[in-house]
Amino acid sequence: MSHLYFEIQADDLPRARDFYASIFGWKFEENPQAPVEYYYIETGGSRGGLLQRPSECGTNAFVCSVEVDDFDDTTRQIKEEGGQIAVPKFAVPGVCWQGYFVDTEGNTFGIFEVDEDAE
Repeated sequence: MSHLYFEIQADDLPRARDFYASIFGWKFEENPQAPVEYYYIETGGSRGGLLQRPSECGTNAFVCSVEVDDFDDTTRQIKEEGGQIAVPKFAVPGVCWQGYFVDTEGNTFGIFEVDEDAE
């Protein structure tokens, strides 16, 4: 069995923490033992980390999508918190509603709402 651990790089750590805490209710705990400013992310499911984006290079990474209860309401929250729509809501027929966004740090992420009637 595999487990997912994800990391988000940010230019402004407090802004990124506020964004994800507001949208998804994620909790952040600083790791004082890390060699860089680093926060563990507790999502209630998969776990992750938040760290300062290195000035000499960013990441080349895959995009994670977060399951939400209400796609439209979450989209509204994302926009209110300074996020942008990258790919508008679309149906994955018989599975879900999906869309992609850019957070306040320039990172792309997705959200999806499970809906077997999506067309």
